[in-house]
Amino acid sequence: MGPAGRRAGEVCPQRALALSAESLRGCGLSYRKAEYLHDLATHFADGRLHPELFAEADDAELMARLTAVRGIGRWSAEMFLIFHLMRPDVFPVDDIGLLRAISLHYADGAPVDARRARAIGERWAPYRTVATWYLWRALDPVPVAY
Repeated sequence: MGPAGRRAGEVCPQRALALSAESLRGCGLSYRKAEYLHDLATHFADGRLHPELFAEADDAELMARLTAVRGIGRWSAEMFLIFHLMRPDVFPVDDIGLLRAISLHYADGAPVDARRARAIGERWAPYRTVATWYLWRALDPVPVAY
């Protein structure tokens, strides 16, 4: 556990709610991130988010619940679904790397917007997460251990 973790103690919703913004700032968080952490902890404490939901809910419901938390936008929620929950059909069309890779490999280098990326990506459903990983790797083909 790093110095910040020793200052905060156990990281859980109740502990985060009990700490003041100043205490969280002492752990290295900005005031804004302390606010976001407090809102996330509130969502867990009152049941709007819970670990069982991650296994039970479909991607759309999870996206809606996660983006209802202050500080969690669509891209952050998609990254959570991809890297933590290993959901197979997430297609983060707001990701600049994904758009760049689609541009290079499917549009002869011409800029691609989210709408065009969605249209191209439809053929990869229900495995758009896998396509996204391959497209990211195509930008920087150095081996990466996940």
